[in-house]
Amino acid sequence: MKSLSIITILFIILFTGCSQKEPLKLETLKGISKAKVKKVDIKDIEGFYEDDLSLAFDVFKKDCKRAKRYELFKDICLKAESFLNPSQFFSENFTAYELYNNNGTNNGLITGYYEPLLQGSRIKSEKYKYPVYKVPKDMYPIDLSAAYPELKKYRRLRGKLVNGKIVAYDDRAQLNKRTDLEPIVYVDDEIDLFFLQIQGSGKVALDTGETINVGYANQNGHKYFAIGRALLKEGVLKKTGASLQGIKKYLKQNPHRVEEILNKNKSYIFFIENKKSATGALGTELTAGRNLAVDRRYIPLGMPVFINTKSSVSQEKINRLMVAADVGGAIKGEIRADFFFGNGSDAELQAGGMKEKGKLTILVPNE
Repeated sequence: MKSLSIITILFIILFTGCSQKEPLKLETLKGISKAKVKKVDIKDIEGFYEDDLSLAFDVFKKDCKRAKRYELFKDICLKAESFLNPSQFFSENFTAYELYNNNGTNNGLITGYYEPLLQGSRIKSEKYKYPVYKVPKDMYPIDLSAAYPELKKYRRLRGKLVNGKIVAYDDRAQLNKRTDLEPIVYVDDEIDLFFLQIQGSGKVALDTGETINVGYANQNGHKYFAIGRALLKEGVLKKTGASLQGIKKYLKQNPHRVEEILNKNKSYIFFIENKKSATGALGTELTAGRNLAVDRRYIPLGMPVFINTKSSVSQEKINRLMVAADVGGAIKGEIRADFFFGNGSDAELQAGGMKEKGKLTILVPNE
């Protein structure tokens, strides 16, 4: 019996002990990302060498025109100009780090956005009566972080002067009642205008036959609120129907509730007329399927990002090297990205329903 006990103990040590997983070793990238990361070998990233790295390389070089103003990308952007082999460029000049959440998981939320097309006019009429506003002249940015560093996280505050005091700037409901702001154009659908603000840029086909680009210029300082969440909580939408298309359908069928529901999102976006098409926060034109909006606390603008997720429409895997070139009010978190699908009806379909789990791996320049 004694010898049997020893054999049993050895069995437990050798086989049970060996099957235990090694503890996850995470590190930080000071000055680059506030997320916890794990260093990985590029060749171990699912789908990396099956991707069209030539297209990814072209987008990286395009975005380098603005990214190289940041110290992190100066040298690598110069090196990219003389490289001919995209696969070799990314493999030899970058180190891959997979992003992790604070709870030690490596899955986050991937959504989508697109460039909508609205119908409009330079002249207000009964048909075209919803204004696409320029930045108001009475709105002031409030940044006290130089004197009070603890207020740095409130750098997006916006205010206006009332009786000698700075007060919070108008919310959506208040702005919709004003008649003294300067519009770029007027459009024919207030729901489409709301989603133009959510997307951040778009096109307006004018009644003159001209089509113009409008892009994000500023925001009123109020926090973004997802109206789909409110409709889900009410029970009027099921989880599977809380897409852009589902929300639009509900609002069209319930016109008496449109103002009430839209005003739940107090955030309001102001625009500028652009010569360029959809332009991200990096300052470059966005490339469909190759640019992401991110939370820059965790992913710097200009950073190559490999994404592992799937399409909500086709359920096909998306394993692709992209570039972080934009931000968004709702894009917050360590593993959080908004996939730019481009413009047109297919882009709207893809973006409107996109809400998938995904992994993000950043490629940090070796220098």
